[in-house]
Amino acid sequence: MECIFCKIVKGEIPSKTIYEDSYVHVFQDIDPKAPIHWLIVPNKHIASIAELNEDDSEIIGKLLLQISKLAKEHSIGDYRIVANTGRNAGQSVFHLHFHILAGRTFSWPPG
Repeated sequence: MECIFCKIVKGEIPSKTIYEDSYVHVFQDIDPKAPIHWLIVPNKHIASIAELNEDDSEIIGKLLLQISKLAKEHSIGDYRIVANTGRNAGQSVFHLHFHILAGRTFSWPPG
């Protein structure tokens, strides 16, 4: 059984797509935690950061570069990039993805 993000990448499940190419798919989160809350996923199924290998270095580079390009294109100055790795870290969909969050002030440390 394919994961939900694989189905979104293939167009089997609709999403509010921000950007897509042969490496990445960027879409709005269905439960946003900020005014801008996008998910960027590789088109290739990789379960998590823990599953990356040398063959995936080009894909990861494309993901990070696309985040930078989209931030500039959408005039997003400050943003967070979050990646949960593993169930105990809050990962609920086991397809590598980065959350891009912007449009509100975040305090650090949390509390």
